[in-house]
Parts: sequence; structure tokens; C-alpha cells
Amino acid sequence: MHQEMTIDVHLPDWMKEAPIDGVIARVDQSTIGPLRQLGVPCVDVRCSGRFPGIPQVETDDRLVAELAFEHLWDRGFRRFAFCGFQFAHYSDTRVQYFRELVEETGCPLSIYETPGERNASLSVLEKSGLVDAEAMSTWLGSLQPPTGLFVCNDIRGQQVLNVCRGVGLAVPDDIGVIGVDDDDAICPLSDPPLSSVRPDAERVGYRAAEILDAMLNGRAVPEVVEYIPPKRVVQRMSTQVSAIEDREVARICRFIREHACDGIDVSDVVQYSTLSRRQLERRFRSELNRTPHEEITNSQIAKVKQLLTETDMTLEQITPLAGYSHKESLSAVFKREVGETPGEYRRRLNSISD
Repeated sequence: MHQEMTIDVHLPDWMKEAPIDGVIARVDQSTIGPLRQLGVPCVDVRCSGRFPGIPQVETDDRLVAELAFEHLWDRGFRRFAFCGFQFAHYSDTRVQYFRELVEETGCPLSIYETPGERNASLSVLEKSGLVDAEAMSTWLGSLQPPTGLFVCNDIRGQQVLNVCRGVGLAVPDDIGVIGVDDDDAICPLSDPPLSSVRPDAERVGYRAAEILDAMLNGRAVPEVVEYIPPKRVVQRMSTQVSAIEDREVARICRFIREHACDGIDVSDVVQYSTLSRRQLERRFRSELNRTPHEEITNSQIAKVKQLLTETDMTLEQITPLAGYSHKESLSAVFKREVGETPGEYRRRLNSISD
């Protein structure tokens, strides 16, 4: 028997009478007592506190922070920020590890956490971010661009992106944002779509079930928390950028990213820019080690990758959306730039997801 439940709910009354042999639960202070009264083995997959005799399985937040930091670092960010919820256990853990990683590099780090009460439920803590827009906008406005921002989860990421849009901060050019959970109800629908660290939630569940099975059969189980590595970073538009100190080049890159699939060429970029073509080429080489034409191609390929990953669209359907007239031309450019055909790329990504 199982029960689909949201977080921070009390144990339902029916569980006290049901013939339950074991429980996998998000255990907290409000549910630990009733769960113990059931007198059956229990495995905790929330891990907000330690409960003697109850094994725990959790996503490895140290590795989550490492993936987020490395993703931002590889995109050229050398200023960093973290945004979370005060007293949310996962936020507290992730900011701790992220701070350690940034401090090792000697780079600056700014931290903002929506104030909360220590014993408040997670749902209350996360909803508090909805009424925190003014203070958050002031903090976001104080960040010197370009800054790489790690948010404690995708809910916080969506809140940050909404505030950035409201105050005119360019994402990812001024602030690159990466979240955690790869929530398919949040990340693709955010504006811009949110990059996120994807945990291995399926493996957490399987491992919890294996431990529960061991307990039911009288076998010894670990007393320490068992940590499951996250899968990978899923990149979307919120970090699809090379961090650039030259703000004019950054402005031009944003124009390219927004219009590369509309059929623009370098002459359109020169017309948009305040620079001559020669100056533009030189400053692109200095900042990015590539040409404006190569930047247009990169943006088109990024769009193709997104559609191959997030949709079931055929190459014929994708071709005009990427700014190409013929699928053969797109396929040739994709193979040259990526090292595999669009079909091979999609199959490989699908195999990783499986």
C-alpha cells in the first residue's frame, strides 16, 4: 500500500489501522512520534534531522553544490551568489558546501536568504519567498555583473527569475541562475528556462526500498545517512552564456542569443552594436576567443539541443525554428560542431535519462 502525499502533512488516520509492514517517509518532528507508534520499520528520505533507529537516504548535497559551482565556473563566472530560505535544511546544507567551494577559489560570494522561523514547515518557508520581492530585488541589484547565482531549489529559482525580470536584470548576461531538482513543472516554463541540477530521485527511492526490505527480513542496516549522487546539470537558457566583463559584448551576445534563429547575420549584429565591424571582431576574440558568426552558430546549435532534449519534434520541424532552410544543412553543421548527428545526440541523451 502507498499514499501520495505532499510535504509537511500529518500522518493520516487510516495508517493507524491499516495492515502496514513498513514505511518510507519524509520524516520530521511532527511525524516521527506517530510513525514510531505504528511499530513497523521506517526509512526516512527527507533527512531534516537525525532519528535514532531510522535509516536515512538522501541526495548528496555536497555533490549538488559541486555540480552547480563547476557549471557556473565553466561558463566563466568569477563572482558568485547564493539565494535560499533561512532554516530550510536543504538550503542550509547547500549554501555551506557552495561557500566552501567559492572560498577555495578566492572569488567573492554574496548570500541572501529569506528570513524564516526555525520550526516553520518547508511549505511556509518556501511561500515566504513570494512576499520577499522588494528585499530580494535590492540584493539582486547590488550584485556586480556578471555573477553566477546558485539557488537552493527550483522554487527559489523561479522566484529569483521573476524578480530579475521585474527589475530589468538580464539573465543570464548579468546573472546566470542554476537551481536544484530539475522540476519539469518549473524549469522549462520559467522565463528564461531554468538550468538545474538533476538529483537521482529514482535511485533514492530504490535504495530506500532495499533498506526497508532488509529491515523487514531482519538484516542489519546502516546507522549513517546514505547519500546518493545527483545525475547531472540540465542546462537551459538561464546559464546559456559565457560570462563577459565587457558589457557591450555581453549586450551583443544577448541580441545574438535572442535573434540567432531569426536568420540574422553578422551585418545585423554590427548594425545593433555601437562598435565597428573591426572593433566587434577584435573584442569578441579578446573576450570569447571566437567570432560573432561563431556565436550565432553556437546559439542556433543550443536551440537545436534544447528541442532535441525537451521535445519529440522531428528534425524537419526543428530546422526552421533554428534559423535553417534545409535539414541537411542543419544536420551537417550540428555534426561539425557537436561531433554527432542530431539523431545520435537525442538517442544518447535519452539513454542517459533512462
